[in-house]
Amino acid sequence: MTKTTLFSDDGSVDLRIDAGVATVRFGHSKSNALPGTLLRSLASTIEHAGARDDVRVIVLRSEGEGAFCAGASFDELAALDEPAAGKEFFLGFAGVILAMVNVPVPVVTAVQGKVAGGGVGVVAASDYAIAVEKASLKLSELAIGIGPFVVGPVIAHKVGLGAFGAMALDADWRDAAWAERHGLYAQVVGDGAALDAAVAARAAQLAAANPEAVRAIKRTLWEVASEWEELLEQRAATSGNLVLSDFTRAAIRAFKSR
Repeated sequence: MTKTTLFSDDGSVDLRIDAGVATVRFGHSKSNALPGTLLRSLASTIEHAGARDDVRVIVLRSEGEGAFCAGASFDELAALDEPAAGKEFFLGFAGVILAMVNVPVPVVTAVQGKVAGGGVGVVAASDYAIAVEKASLKLSELAIGIGPFVVGPVIAHKVGLGAFGAMALDADWRDAAWAERHGLYAQVVGDGAALDAAVAARAAQLAAANPEAVRAIKRTLWEVASEWEELLEQRAATSGNLVLSDFTRAAIRAFKSR
């Protein structure tokens, strides 16, 4: 077994490799939110794991039994003071999405709790996501005056433009059954123990499969992503400008004061 752990004040990323399965686990004290440092560490760890000859599948998890991911760090959003810094922050989500879809091995994601904002993009960038019944999700960006621009292409690729548009505009919670019907979740199970068992079984099955066939399937699933790098950079600039608007600054302050 190989183990690597990266810690900082902005969270942690842990990598463990065993029997062809690389488990990447990220964590943050605020409902597994994703500040910029953690986004960059997560992207580089996924890329590193996918480049190793001894890795056949990546399992992505987050810490704890609560939320899978609360999306962007509100503390960092509130501190942004110029468009360039805003663009750089949102490019962090682009980096994670592109890392997930471009690694040559499948990414199986274990979703143990609720998912909001940019976290939905992480789920959508998975090749196979397994979730518990309580793992509802929502795109919350419009509620604070921005939009799910960077994560939009990968979510629309999974659920279709109509369902993505509805999520983006109403910013409401959708349950795990909805996510399974629309392809965000490949499988929904009852609880954490069932989640662990299902993820382990799927990872073992993929690690034992013909690696050339699995890699070919992965390439087929994400052919469209070859066009995303420039698009996501443009979308990050849009978000970076919007996050500095008076409306958004006031909305973020109101959210943080709850």
